[in-house]
Amino acid sequence: MNETDLNKKENIQVVTRFAPSPTGFLHIGGVRTALFAWLFARQNEGEFILRIEDTDKSREVEGSIEHIKKSLSWLGLDWDYGPEKPHDEWGSALQSDRLDVYKKYAKILLDKGLAYPDPYTAEEVQEFREKAQAEKRPFLMREHRPETFDEWDGTKPLRFKTPTIKRFEWTDAVRGSLSAGEDALDDFIIIKADGFPTYNFAHIVDDEEMAVTHVMRGEEFVSSTPKFLSLYEALEIPVPILVTLPPIMGPDGKKKLSKRDGAKDLLHYNEDGYLPAAMVNFLALIGWNPGGEDEIFSLDKLIEIFSLDKIQKSGGAFNEEKLRWMNKEYLSKQSDEFLVEYISDVWVAGASNRPDNAQLAKLAPVMLERVHNKVEIKEAIESGEYDWVFKSPEYETDLLKWKKDTSAEASLPRLEKVLPLIETADYLTVDTIKSAIWDYAEEEGRGEVLWPLRVALSGSERSPDPFTLAYVLGADEVVARVRSAIDKLS
Repeated sequence: MNETDLNKKENIQVVTRFAPSPTGFLHIGGVRTALFAWLFARQNEGEFILRIEDTDKSREVEGSIEHIKKSLSWLGLDWDYGPEKPHDEWGSALQSDRLDVYKKYAKILLDKGLAYPDPYTAEEVQEFREKAQAEKRPFLMREHRPETFDEWDGTKPLRFKTPTIKRFEWTDAVRGSLSAGEDALDDFIIIKADGFPTYNFAHIVDDEEMAVTHVMRGEEFVSSTPKFLSLYEALEIPVPILVTLPPIMGPDGKKKLSKRDGAKDLLHYNEDGYLPAAMVNFLALIGWNPGGEDEIFSLDKLIEIFSLDKIQKSGGAFNEEKLRWMNKEYLSKQSDEFLVEYISDVWVAGASNRPDNAQLAKLAPVMLERVHNKVEIKEAIESGEYDWVFKSPEYETDLLKWKKDTSAEASLPRLEKVLPLIETADYLTVDTIKSAIWDYAEEEGRGEVLWPLRVALSGSERSPDPFTLAYVLGADEVVARVRSAIDKLS
């Protein structure tokens, strides 16, 4: 099946969905699934549904639904239908609102003799499982089907009765032809005793009701696909195109990403100062490769070039170093106004050690040479790396000594000659300041002139170049600091 067939199967509208459970934060793997489903829907002018699978109430975490919505919105992934946007025909995208729909499909199976009330207690099922383990054979619930059973009244779990035990074969858009044998088929619960459906049942019903054409999900569902296919067959509904996404691996590429490796709440990356465009770009390239050398893609460009046949079968590594680099690339393209606000979020407004906005606009490019996000900006500020901006430097006179000189006093005449040059310099740009000093530095010796000037302005042997320091500080402060250095040497 080629990509044209996959995209435009029978010329129907493409519909994809992201269906998380509200059981905690939204992690990287889930977001990547949402992104791929969203890109494919938008590329094909289709629909993207945010469906909340809240059927396991015991595991639900309060506030998770809003957290999921906030996470997707931060990345710019909008949805056509969701918990707050019901569809005119199929209704709510919140599974707990759809219990009557699942009962309708359960009745279809009951009428066909393909479902039965589970007569066993949890303890009895555990005994069956332990006996199978002791006999070193697979545990299969279908081997314990009751010969007769009462009419289902909703008080007991309802099990699907696998109608045919056979080998299933299917086509996956990424992995091609797949198959599994009889051991993958079993009778499984479709409606629990509390009236809520299980995932194995509900997602199939909802995908049919919502006309989902492409189901994107992780490789952990491959082993369950024969069960799903058996249920599709029993309900006589078409199977959507299955798209198995590769796992996201840890930095070493040897095991799946864990919390220790960085599988943290998506919104923590927002708090750390990662731009949504950078995060989207980064996630898109984990397990998907458009080809070529380019790595920076806008959201619009990703929509244009996204392709199912470029999704990899093997896992892609979560490389936080690459994410940091990519975020820096996106930061470098932002306006001065944006960067001032971005840095100000870290450098608290009104603090005694905070530069004014004009200085921050000049300082931003300097900071971005070394930092990649707000966490690193905070660390640099707290370390005193930028104290020279707002604080008159304190240093020993010997620091003004150039390495080729015998004493610091050799720098005195050079600073005295630099003083009138910086007093009359044009402080419009770094280059205009440089042009005022450069000829003298070339004549006298670059290190001999620029080293003491840099120390005079920063008070440190490690700092940006003196022209950048001067540009950020401004004429009055530069002149005052050079005069102070001359006084020290005098």
